[in-house]
Amino acid sequence: MPTAAPTAAPTGPTPENPPAERGERSPPPDGGVPLLRVGGLTCYFPQRGGVLQTVTDHVKAVDGVSFDLARGETLGLVGESGSGKTTVGRTILRLITPVHGVRIGGTVTFDGQDVLAARGAADRALRRDMQIIFQDPAGSLNPRMRVWEIVSEPLLVHGLARGKDRLLTQARELLERCGMSRAAAERYPHEFSGGQRQRIGIARALALNPRFIVCDEPTSALDVSIQAQIINLLTDLQRDMGLSYLFISHDMAVVQHVCKRIAVMRQGRIAEAGDRDQILTDPQHPYTQQLLAAVPVPRPRRSA
Repeated sequence: MPTAAPTAAPTGPTPENPPAERGERSPPPDGGVPLLRVGGLTCYFPQRGGVLQTVTDHVKAVDGVSFDLARGETLGLVGESGSGKTTVGRTILRLITPVHGVRIGGTVTFDGQDVLAARGAADRALRRDMQIIFQDPAGSLNPRMRVWEIVSEPLLVHGLARGKDRLLTQARELLERCGMSRAAAERYPHEFSGGQRQRIGIARALALNPRFIVCDEPTSALDVSIQAQIINLLTDLQRDMGLSYLFISHDMAVVQHVCKRIAVMRQGRIAEAGDRDQILTDPQHPYTQQLLAAVPVPRPRRSA
């Protein structure tokens, strides 16, 4: 379960929450029909208390988030820890569902289909088109399974391939596409470095040939040099496959290289959204200004 955000900010205008920017929908850059449209998305987690552990209140982890994502576009979703970024991505994919007191509202439309209302065959079809790359590559891979079993499992679940030979062949092809050797298919996750594990996770996300991928801080657990390799891989895959990314991160430097549009989240809401250059060079919201001011700037040693 992702970390819940603090209770949402007051709804009335304040110096920290200018009403003009909060929750604005940023249109896709091509002006066409967006692949993904999120409108007024909410996700409230229950707070329980008393002897019977009854629900006494709700934490507003996501509180009225709206944005559009075009085909082949990368939208950066940035903010501090606990701002609700990961919860947005997981709610869109229905990895968080309205059970055990969780409240989910708003609309999520993917290529004209209502994601939150989809059931049965419609739900299975949507899950083939929408995938996720997790933040922790080690924690997202089953240590008891060989790499080929991990990568090919989506094909088996959706009935797209049967038999070890065919599954192994397709897993090897996916691993090669992600910069891994074919021999890696027969090994276990613990035999690889963090960057290699993330490549395995990316290969698994590509198994069903999706159109939209939630990248949930895919580089935050990696060394800087490995981060650049993973970013380059994601960029190449987007170019070759026409993928759309929702790129979740708290690292402005990474977002700057990956995204053309950025949405800044604060306490479950979008504080500001716009083009990358506008957000990075001329931020309007005080919170965005604070985020950018907190980015470390290297200073060369002054000569004596």
